[in-house]
Amino acid sequence: MAQTMSLTTLSSRAKLGAALRRAERPNRLRALALALPALLFLLVTFGAPIGVFLTTAVSNPEVSEILPETVRALDGWDGQSVPSEEAFAALVADLGRAKENNTAATLGKRLNYESAGMRSRVMSVARNLGSLKPGPLAPQFATLDPAWADPALWAIIKRNAATVTPYYLLTAVDLGQDATGSIVGVAGNQAVFLDILGRTLWIAGLVTVATLLLGFPTAYVISLAPGRVAAFMLLLVLLPLWTSLLVRTTAWVVLLQTDGVINQILLALNLTTEKLQLMLTRFGTVTAMTHIQLPFTILPILSVMKSIPEGQMRAARSLGAPPLSAFWRVYAPQTLPGVAAGCLMTFILSLGYYITPALVGGPRDQMLSNFIATYINRDLNWGMAAALACVLLVMTLSIYLVFLRLVGAERIKLG
Repeated sequence: MAQTMSLTTLSSRAKLGAALRRAERPNRLRALALALPALLFLLVTFGAPIGVFLTTAVSNPEVSEILPETVRALDGWDGQSVPSEEAFAALVADLGRAKENNTAATLGKRLNYESAGMRSRVMSVARNLGSLKPGPLAPQFATLDPAWADPALWAIIKRNAATVTPYYLLTAVDLGQDATGSIVGVAGNQAVFLDILGRTLWIAGLVTVATLLLGFPTAYVISLAPGRVAAFMLLLVLLPLWTSLLVRTTAWVVLLQTDGVINQILLALNLTTEKLQLMLTRFGTVTAMTHIQLPFTILPILSVMKSIPEGQMRAARSLGAPPLSAFWRVYAPQTLPGVAAGCLMTFILSLGYYITPALVGGPRDQMLSNFIATYINRDLNWGMAAALACVLLVMTLSIYLVFLRLVGAERIKLG
């Protein structure tokens, strides 16, 4: 009897739950319809570009498209000796078509990433196709360039026959592949990207610490100020956000240059006897970035401070706590959600800075974004630019996840 009643109760609850879900379905569909434009906008403007550069970072179509017969001829090659005449003949046929289609330079450019001089070797063969005589091709190729008799050169072509390559991603972290395809570290004079990544993290960390040291007391003063004074101070904090980033950076160029305002003031106050080198330095880069990022640190902290009841400090004082002890033990811990949000936002935004280091910083102050722009605008190496962007994306997501792990998502408050 009891078991029958229990089954009846469970059945009734299941029917009630199904009825409630059916009743809520129109509301869910309306909410989805309202959010759908925003979701599509994010997908098109944010998700799609990320997908494109993730794909570009491993895309490798040049060799397989331009040298299809050579790739097939090298399929069974052992990689230890010079390839057979069939491979040389296939290369001649492929380069003949590449010359007609004006794609030989594209092939040479791609192979040149792997080994310096490959572009000139490919173009030399393409130019001299008409002078090749019937008979063995290997000696004639060696006459054009002895490197064609080196199995390592052909190993590069074979290794890049796949349409997907780890080359760009490995290079972005100072790694590469040897003739056997094993992953190895690059030569010391070519290992630059980990140093650039470390520099980017270091500058972003300095800016975050500087904005916190300046932003926390500023937010505290604003939270204690009377209404009109607080509104005016908040206006001053927000004012830089109403001007262009380029304008703010250019203003710092004027301030920091050798004959700039800051040097003139220091000389007038006899604080220095000669003009200081402030432009094209780490100091100038961090100072300009701190000024730009300061509002993003202040606003979350101020939002949390305004939510802390004023009576708590008075209660702590009335119970005998000294002012400094009451501040650090009662007030400061409650501001941690705002501090966490402001520091996280500033650090992540600082990782992607480009204009400010380019205008204010020196050669040793250029961040990862500057090199991404160089590969896009000057070198036209989209694969390398996409790989560096992937490294920056992974680093940003890793820092964010670690931060959430240590602080907790529920404790981060943006406003």
